[in-house]
Amino acid sequence: MAAIVTRGAATGTAAALTGCLARTHNAPMDEKATKSPVELELKRLERRLDELVTVVSQLKEENRALRQRQDTLAAERASLLAKNEQVRARVEAMVGRLKSMESNA
Repeated sequence: MAAIVTRGAATGTAAALTGCLARTHNAPMDEKATKSPVELELKRLERRLDELVTVVSQLKEENRALRQRQDTLAAERASLLAKNEQVRARVEAMVGRLKSMESNA
């Protein structure tokens, strides 16, 4: 283990973590009840990671639903614009006929 520690602080930290976990793994049952700070931090990080995975999943589903809603609204808008243009053309045609009837009368 001394050779690992001399390779650098990061490697030394990894070796310390490995050593700590190995000692806990080989410890009697009563010592396993008291978790090391490293194990507690790993458990906390694991729970946090699980929470974040859940949030990401929820956000992906919400994003999918919002995109689908946006597509539906865009299609509805295009349909309404087309109908609006048809009505505008019909009204303009009626106005034109009324003007021609008025000028003929």
